[in-house]
Amino acid sequence: MSSGPGAASAPAPDPDYSPPALEPPKPPRPRKSSMFSSLKVRNYRLFFLGQVVSNTGTWMQRIAQDWLVLSLTGSATAVGITTALQFLPMLLFGLYGGVLVDRLPKRRTLLVTQTSMAATGIALAVLTLTGHVQVWHVYLAAFVVGLATVVDNPARQSFVSEMVGPDQLQNAVSLNSANFQSARLVGPAVAGLMITGVGTGWAFLANGLSFIAPIAGLLMMRARELYAVERAPRGKGQMREGLRYVAGRPELIWTIVLAGFVSTFGFNFPVYLSAFADDVFRAGAGSYSLFNTLMAVGSLAGALLAARRGTARMRVLIAGAVAFGTMEIVAAFAPSLWMFALLMAPIGIFGMTVNVTANSSIQMATDPAMRGRVMALYMMVFMGGAPLGAPIAGWITDAYGVRAALAVGGAITATAAVTIALALARVGNLRLSVGWNRGHPQVRFVPRRRQEELAQVARAA
Repeated sequence: MSSGPGAASAPAPDPDYSPPALEPPKPPRPRKSSMFSSLKVRNYRLFFLGQVVSNTGTWMQRIAQDWLVLSLTGSATAVGITTALQFLPMLLFGLYGGVLVDRLPKRRTLLVTQTSMAATGIALAVLTLTGHVQVWHVYLAAFVVGLATVVDNPARQSFVSEMVGPDQLQNAVSLNSANFQSARLVGPAVAGLMITGVGTGWAFLANGLSFIAPIAGLLMMRARELYAVERAPRGKGQMREGLRYVAGRPELIWTIVLAGFVSTFGFNFPVYLSAFADDVFRAGAGSYSLFNTLMAVGSLAGALLAARRGTARMRVLIAGAVAFGTMEIVAAFAPSLWMFALLMAPIGIFGMTVNVTANSSIQMATDPAMRGRVMALYMMVFMGGAPLGAPIAGWITDAYGVRAALAVGGAITATAAVTIALALARVGNLRLSVGWNRGHPQVRFVPRRRQEELAQVARAA
């Protein structure tokens, strides 16, 4: 057998020759992800396109639902009850929903939940268009959608990893957030035009029909191309097992705690922005809409930047939370409407950085068999923070003014991020390292032994 071109003979071995010591191979540098790389996966592309349509319809129904309740009752309290009924099931049954998601095949589960939400929208449309709708119908529909969300939300979150695998998970989670923020920009505008032109019933119908897109996408997926995940067997104590699993993983428990602080004290923008528009700048509903639009644009940009980043690191999460809280403190003391409005975009960017990084880092750090329960707990904390934090923000606003409320919310968020960073450093036996890298300041946590070695090198030099 030929040994290859140019190898006619081999030299005789030298008995005194010893080969040089091999250096350990350097780990490959992580490849930078393109902004839309996960869309190359056919199954995820079908899922993403379906969610584009469905999320737009969901935002349309939210606007139409609140408007219908207000027109039926003339009561803002009734609107608040509707919102509470939609989020209440997640607070009450969220953990059990996670247990079900870990037991069931996620694609079939999503087919059931998406179909039930479609039926709810169509039922509201029929009642409204025929003139038979009553406020209790809207309350019931909101509660049913909330019940479906208990299973649908963790199933959608954890199904992403089955479509794209671990390498593209961060990118796919980021694009999901960008998808949601895009719908947040388009859906309310379309709903406003539809309500004004033809009535709320048609907005409900549009939402019900919008679920055809995700249902069709789920049916068109190729099951053989999904990443296989072992489902949890049916058994007792699985909810407690999920809680113990999270409690024993510092990178999970502290990420969820930080997300809870950010959601509870930092994300109370319905309270903050309406008060700034009305009480501080006295500019009316137009400025309130402007604030929300600029924040949505910033959130969309933050989601796309996270998709391009390609990795979810704890230091990005901590830095994002600190920056988010700091920007809220700066915005609290903005002297003019336009300065305050311009700050909404970076607040949206950093807020979405926290959201996406927390979501993807939790999924990547969790065993697939526990992912449904862990994501359910995360969504309970994240979504449940707003109903708990809004009354606190409202009380501070009434007692001390909205500038104080926003500054306090930002300060608590930033302080929580710094405290959790120090707690993680202590658990991981890390120390803060401050230095320069290629002419730029670099602040990071390094192992204590590594820090001592660097100090010894510096003294020797």
